[in-house]
Amino acid sequence: MQNSTESIRRKIIHIDMDAFYASVEQRDNPELRGKAIAVGGSPEGRGGVVATASYEARKFGVRSAMPSKQARQLCPEVIFVRPRFAVYKEVSQKIREIFRRYTDLIEPLSLDEAYLDVTEDKLDIGSAIEIAKQIKQAIKDELQLTASAGVSINKFVAKIASDMNKPDGLTFIGPSGIEAFMEKLAVEKFFGVGKVTAEKMKKMGLFTGADLKKLPEDEMIKHFGKAGRFYYQIARGIDNREVQPNRETKSIGAEDTFAYDLTEIEEMNIELDKLSQTVCNRLQVYQLKGRTITLKIKYSDFKQITRNYSVSEPVCDFEVITDAAKKLLLATNPEGKRIRLLGVTLSNFGEIAPKQKKPEHPDQLELFEE
Repeated sequence: MQNSTESIRRKIIHIDMDAFYASVEQRDNPELRGKAIAVGGSPEGRGGVVATASYEARKFGVRSAMPSKQARQLCPEVIFVRPRFAVYKEVSQKIREIFRRYTDLIEPLSLDEAYLDVTEDKLDIGSAIEIAKQIKQAIKDELQLTASAGVSINKFVAKIASDMNKPDGLTFIGPSGIEAFMEKLAVEKFFGVGKVTAEKMKKMGLFTGADLKKLPEDEMIKHFGKAGRFYYQIARGIDNREVQPNRETKSIGAEDTFAYDLTEIEEMNIELDKLSQTVCNRLQVYQLKGRTITLKIKYSDFKQITRNYSVSEPVCDFEVITDAAKKLLLATNPEGKRIRLLGVTLSNFGEIAPKQKKPEHPDQLELFEE
């Protein structure tokens, strides 16, 4: 396997809280324990989307970013709970305090997940697996919540590992096991591979990491552009990205690639409402307001454009953001066009915004915690 010496020396942990918002609500309200709950959305199904769902609700197919009406249809007994972002942020800070007992190299991706570099840990424990166990136990004992952990030599593999045995899981993938692990991994699980790219790969007969490894690097770049080089490396378990503890938030957004091309403005507006709600949820978490709303559009021919609109006063309001996004959409004359992707972003926080940790992929729907 072609991992660099620098990468092999690292000990990386990815911690991902289990159904974070929903678990906090069930912890704080005994009447909700063991029940199907959805944080966010609307009990009447009149609007809004689910920020996260308890595992009891997930058994019925309820997922984050799902319209509340659909969630109600899938699970009639689901209980909708109003989000308490200030509480989630406070709990998240307590989780970070637990992390800091072991390392200062912490890169938060959102309130509920983070990378930790424990190559040199503060307590001289030496074992990343043991540190992950202790962190999980401390979260359980002190906060009455569960987390899943992935341990490996780089960020990509650690993140994939943390999702393998949820909830309350701990998965270690060491250097000797990475190559076999990557070969079996489905292409849609690869970092940066969205629905459209995964579909393109499958049409080319590429279904797993082993299939990706058959293509030389120049072929990967030919078919997938600059991302092709990254896919080439990841398929071989190579990821030399460092854990970056100090990253300032410059924008917060959400985007989604659709299972089919949107052709009706009404459909597009529904999606813009969902994306704008996602952005608003995240803005509340980080207590941010911005002046510039940006709309991103990708058409069926993969042509991509962005349009933006700036307001005089900083905002974080759903109505303002979604109205601006819809006006920007209309200005592109969408009639008769086939749209594959839409994205909404708020930026230009300026002096009014405190410095925050930046999620690694702020333009994806993982603005909802999974």
